[in-house]
Amino acid sequence: MTGWPLYALVMLATGIGIPIMAALNAGLGARIGSAPAASCILFALALAIAVAATWLTGTPRAANWAEASPVYYAGGAFVAFYVLAVTWIAPRFGVANAVFFVLLGQLVSAAAIDHYGLFGAPRVPLSLMRTAGLTLMALGVFLARQPFR
Repeated sequence: MTGWPLYALVMLATGIGIPIMAALNAGLGARIGSAPAASCILFALALAIAVAATWLTGTPRAANWAEASPVYYAGGAFVAFYVLAVTWIAPRFGVANAVFFVLLGQLVSAAAIDHYGLFGAPRVPLSLMRTAGLTLMALGVFLARQPFR
């Protein structure tokens, strides 16, 4: 399996993993009494895995690191913000509520990034059909968090 089906499957697995990571790290933070410490543990493990993956796939030349615009390195700040926020908020707000609002933010942000081709992403204009789809997804996120009894 290659191309689109493989990409979709990997991203589906990633999506499945995000709430699991949020629940596990929130639980760790609650048990050890510190969301920042739990986040440090998560990042230490993630760093070890990323270093191993880099080593296995081949380390890029040092010159490549310097060629990237500093703005691209800001992704680490967004990941840190996400992990710290979800680790602290999920035990208080619920994993589902936390992740649902993250999903809503992702829909808005992804649509803007695609529409304007920000950060080197391929430009995919926001059409009426795409807007309808995003609206339905946002409505689904809203409905999924409602406590129907």
